[in-house]
Amino acid sequence: MKMRPPAIPLITVDPYFSVWSCSDKLYDSDTVHWTGSPNTIKGTVIVGGEEFSFMGKSGVPVLEQISFDMTALTTHYSFYNDKIALNIDFFSSLFPDDVYRLSRPVSYMKASYSSVDGNQHDVKLVISVSEELCLDKKGDDDVDTSVFVKDGLVTGSIGSRKQKILNRSGDDLRIDWGRFYISVAQKGSVEVSDIDSMKCLKVVLPVDEKEEAFVLFSYDDIKALNYFGTEVPAFWKTKGISIEDAITEAYNEADEIYSRCVKLSLDMFSRAECAGGEKYAELLTLAFKQVIAAHKTAVDENGDIIFISKECFSNGCAATVDVTYPSSPFFLLYNTELLKGMLRPVFRFSVSDEWKFDFAPHDVGQYPLILGQVYGKNHEAEGKYLDYQMPVEECGNMLIMMANIALVDKNTDFADMHDDILKDWVKYLIRYGMDPENQLCTDDFAGHLAHNCNLSLKAIMGIAGYSIILRMKGDTAEADKYFDIAKEMADNWVKTAANSDGSFRLTFDKCDTFSMKYNMIWDKIWHTGLFAPSVYYSEFSSNKKHVNAYGMPLDNRKTYTKSDWLLWTACLAPSKKEFEEFISPMWNCFNVTPSRVPMTDWYDTITSLVVGFRHRSVQGGLFVKLLETMVY
Repeated sequence: MKMRPPAIPLITVDPYFSVWSCSDKLYDSDTVHWTGSPNTIKGTVIVGGEEFSFMGKSGVPVLEQISFDMTALTTHYSFYNDKIALNIDFFSSLFPDDVYRLSRPVSYMKASYSSVDGNQHDVKLVISVSEELCLDKKGDDDVDTSVFVKDGLVTGSIGSRKQKILNRSGDDLRIDWGRFYISVAQKGSVEVSDIDSMKCLKVVLPVDEKEEAFVLFSYDDIKALNYFGTEVPAFWKTKGISIEDAITEAYNEADEIYSRCVKLSLDMFSRAECAGGEKYAELLTLAFKQVIAAHKTAVDENGDIIFISKECFSNGCAATVDVTYPSSPFFLLYNTELLKGMLRPVFRFSVSDEWKFDFAPHDVGQYPLILGQVYGKNHEAEGKYLDYQMPVEECGNMLIMMANIALVDKNTDFADMHDDILKDWVKYLIRYGMDPENQLCTDDFAGHLAHNCNLSLKAIMGIAGYSIILRMKGDTAEADKYFDIAKEMADNWVKTAANSDGSFRLTFDKCDTFSMKYNMIWDKIWHTGLFAPSVYYSEFSSNKKHVNAYGMPLDNRKTYTKSDWLLWTACLAPSKKEFEEFISPMWNCFNVTPSRVPMTDWYDTITSLVVGFRHRSVQGGLFVKLLETMVY
């Protein structure tokens, strides 16, 4: 990988089980949770009685890091001195088409070494994991530890004593229930130690030359989510096995899992490079793990998959529709069942007595409590709850995603289950979508905006999406009716949104303004022909004039941008060459930004600094170029 990632994923399983390095050298800083809060894992290697650090700050000499590489599912480091060369790989089974292993909360570290000086060496790995992995912050609670041997593995575990399962929700929080596990082959040992006023599990593992040794990191959260009042388990538990059995199973599959990680990563990179160039492929590499790991995979009472996103460093909302929408290209490419798992809670809440509106909700809770919409609740007492809804936004999002699921699945089975509410939402868009009133859209950080041209585009595409579903059902007359409505709105849009130079406005009432028209991408992908190709290209040509050092701003009001929308806008380019040129500044941003955090989607195009957000699933939107070239 030529890019220098702003942060490097080591353990990426779900929003709570997450460990990152935020420095170029693995030993230059201690590891952290994606929030930046300490999640300390230290790694040293003892060579002939002499100890060297390779991960985290350990107060001993370092084993010099000589290389780093990262693929979609693996992270590799090489270290070297005059005695040995050490290779360390981190990987997790985040296979989108294998929901069980995607859900299984086990992550791997693989180690091997070779002699540099030609001599035999006594080599041992030492891995110390702190209590921070099972507490919000160290010292918050006393912890219990245990060490046991099972199936040829020695395992240490640690967890809080209080065990207040699913006791709270929020954003900048870590898990403080369940148990963390570290496991190695039985020739190793695990002991409990105190480091920096913390309880730690310390593994010592002998390593033979040119043989691979594995360290497994696991977490059993006991219950995954509070889902409308029922505490539901993670999906992996549907197999009916214990965490100990899952660890054994994962250990026995380690070589196979690593090979699958390599194969999937190579395949993704090759396809992405063909579609959008090397820098595009590296952007997808950077995004892949966090797109999945910003979710929790569970099952509802009926055994159906629910795949709950967390708005990471936003407000902690769960199952947010306008977070699911930008992430959807990834899941349309890899597994629509996961996208359905994101939408099931939205439909369930939308038909409940609690939701009394004729438009789609914004969210269905605050992670990990899926108990109904929380967005806007803080304005309810002042009578402004409705002011903080996103009615056109969310109706359009839901209809577009439902059309995409039908197109990829080549049937309307999922849409048929929700036909009545889809009808309500499309009626809402017809009534209010052409020239939206003063309201929020997914870019709510920019504030309320009336007459939003891009939001109007979303309404148009939502109506067109509904016509696609109807046509697939064989209801041609109704499909034609809704398509004609969308076409009439599109023709009107071109006239009323136009600037004099061939570009299109931020709002209908303000000439000589600009914004990303990212919602237009579906007309191009679906080949619906609502807009002439000249509309795409004149808009794209005008966009190029606004590109700063690190990309095009979201609109004329600020210099910040959104990476997902920038990529969607780039897909309006008439050629691969122009697409590559348009996204190159974004690649440069992640390569040089001093904001060393997991991949942000909201940054400044002049400074490259993070404005807000990190580790969000919306980076699944970067995969839209692959969707454009491979699915439809």
